[in-house]
Amino acid sequence: MSQDLDYYELLQVSATAEPETIHRVYRLLAQRYHPDNQQSGSDERFRSLHEAYLVLSDPERRAQYDIVYLERKQQRWRLAAAPAKIEDDYELEHLVRLTVLEVLCAQRRAEPSRPGVFYTDLESLTGKPREHLEFTIWYLSQKHFIQRGDSSQLTITVEGIDYLEQHHGRSKQRLLPTGASAAA
Repeated sequence: MSQDLDYYELLQVSATAEPETIHRVYRLLAQRYHPDNQQSGSDERFRSLHEAYLVLSDPERRAQYDIVYLERKQQRWRLAAAPAKIEDDYELEHLVRLTVLEVLCAQRRAEPSRPGVFYTDLESLTGKPREHLEFTIWYLSQKHFIQRGDSSQLTITVEGIDYLEQHHGRSKQRLLPTGASAAA
């Protein structure tokens, strides 16, 4: 298993995709990228697709991959430990709001056709349990910085992006995804 490849992204399927969907999508992509295809063939892309398919089509290997996949996803977004010197709960709440907006903004930028994040995913991405996010989500919704879509996914609004841009660098201490820098 290649640690750098996101097999779900490679196969253009959701992490919750059924085995039949994975098989069907793999067959389509394999035809497109097979080295014998003169128009769109790619030996490297085909090998990567095949590797992803072999892992995701085997229930045991997929379960092992999912553990690593979820850990990587959480590490990418996990909040760093709370800054050492937060004056009060209001400052912490402000940092959590900015972090939620950053996650939603990053999702909108990364996948414009699927800009929403489910509440449960937001919990794992921020490292905050639902109970700790309820007030934050309520506040951001009331300010029209985020909205809930038809499928209950949370998305950032234009007002939310504007607010994030205005307040992005103002807080000296921020809760950042692991590996991110304050300048990013």
